[in-house]
Amino acid sequence: MVFSSLKDKARISSFRSIIESAFHRNNVYKVESVAEAYYLAENSPGTIVTDIPVYEPEFHGLPSGAKILVFNDGAVYGRCAQARRIAFTPGIDEKEYTTIIREAVYQTRYNRMYHAEAVIGLHQDFMVKANLLVPEGFENIVLNWLLNFQPLNTKYKEMYESSTPIDDLEIFVYSNPDWHHPDFPLGLTFFDPEHNVAALLGVRYFGEFKKGTLTLGWGTADRHGYVACHGGIKRYDDVEKVFAFFGLSGSGKSTLTHAKHGGKYKTTITHDDAFIINTSDLTSIALEPSYFDKTADYSIGHPDNKFILTAQNVGISRDDQGKMYLVTEDIRNGNGRAIKSRLWSPNRIDKMDSPISAVFWLMKDPAIPPIVKIDNPILASTMGTTLATKRTSAERVVGVSLDKLVVEPYANPFRTYPLANDYEKFKELFEKGIHCYILNTGNFMGKEIPKEVTLGILEKLLEQEAEFDKFPRIDDFSYMPVNGFSPSEDDDEYFKFLKNRIADRIEFIQTRAEETKGFDKLPQETVDVLKNVIDEI
Repeated sequence: MVFSSLKDKARISSFRSIIESAFHRNNVYKVESVAEAYYLAENSPGTIVTDIPVYEPEFHGLPSGAKILVFNDGAVYGRCAQARRIAFTPGIDEKEYTTIIREAVYQTRYNRMYHAEAVIGLHQDFMVKANLLVPEGFENIVLNWLLNFQPLNTKYKEMYESSTPIDDLEIFVYSNPDWHHPDFPLGLTFFDPEHNVAALLGVRYFGEFKKGTLTLGWGTADRHGYVACHGGIKRYDDVEKVFAFFGLSGSGKSTLTHAKHGGKYKTTITHDDAFIINTSDLTSIALEPSYFDKTADYSIGHPDNKFILTAQNVGISRDDQGKMYLVTEDIRNGNGRAIKSRLWSPNRIDKMDSPISAVFWLMKDPAIPPIVKIDNPILASTMGTTLATKRTSAERVVGVSLDKLVVEPYANPFRTYPLANDYEKFKELFEKGIHCYILNTGNFMGKEIPKEVTLGILEKLLEQEAEFDKFPRIDDFSYMPVNGFSPSEDDDEYFKFLKNRIADRIEFIQTRAEETKGFDKLPQETVDVLKNVIDEI
């Protein structure tokens, strides 16, 4: 439980004052329920009301007989990291940005504005209230936001009011998707994380609203003893192991979290995208109830599609009976999305009391075999800091190739606090005995790694049949031999390539510190441990 405002002026910034004040204007209408948001979205211009019934609508607070609503964006259907700015970081002029945000708020004085409330964190140990303000015409964003997070219905309002007090502020997110500014052609997503406010200007893709809200929730968790996690976490109940998978969209994070392994294991899932880990007892808490899932992997008519609540940026067609159906598989555009019910995963739990067993960095780095185990906590956390992968259509990038291998620390591009915070917390987890692995879900030296290979590796770990060999030339690495994917000690060309990839990581750590003017500076030990790997090679 957090506070809406504080009397201590030192804890209320100008950004906080501007954004929170916008919620109290007389053109603001409070949306009281998911059902009300549904009716607003159903009648919003551009909405497609399909013939597909929502599965168990009342469970989600939707009206009986609710149909899947579809809303499609235009040219943009992904998040834009280049639009992000963070208050009180190097290069951010407070006066300039308060002026911009004040004007953006003023420009909506003639708009009807919708105010929605939800809670971030689904257990009484960690619950933060969040508020969203959206102009009329974007009712589908309100509905999707309420379905993605947890609305404050009677049950959760009582839970929130009796939850563990957190000395922090409620989250307020102001938005104006129609905003334009010549200096910000890609839009502006501005965050004041210490005061839990954000302004999302000139962006309308729902992922910006989901991750923008989570950004502040993760930041709150970081301030209060938790590891903020952009990943999936599940327990294999029969063997009592808890695996956490960290990767960007498209890395296999959701696939591995929801993998059924042919029914061989009973599993319990906390979440596939957003959770936090308590550094004291290693338990974890889900931050949101539903799933914002890519539709590319689910064919037209796939049985899992019955759990869709709403869909975005997907096609619609009619069958022979004239009934509408979803055209998935990214035929209309890349990054088609759907909000899926928590009922999609039958064994959901909002708090995982079992301590985490292993962390898996999901990478698409061709220098890495299908699985590598790391025994040194410093190297383990450093490899998470330098998690290498590829961008996907979930991200809007301008002037950057999606095929370029990039580094995204801990697969979390939504961090608003110093990178060293995550580094130290993950290192602490590994020092406490949590195992660390790299799973390469891309290709190894040009040879694609099938999904079946990755799943087979996990099963060997679960069955305690995994045999790891010492990695050639590198003391703190070991690997599981897999036919056609194993490094050879005599392959000098391979080790030259691997050495270069390790050198890229050193360069990233150093340039990241320079580019952020020290905000993301990491301890020297991160560079030293990678230089030691290069020396061993």
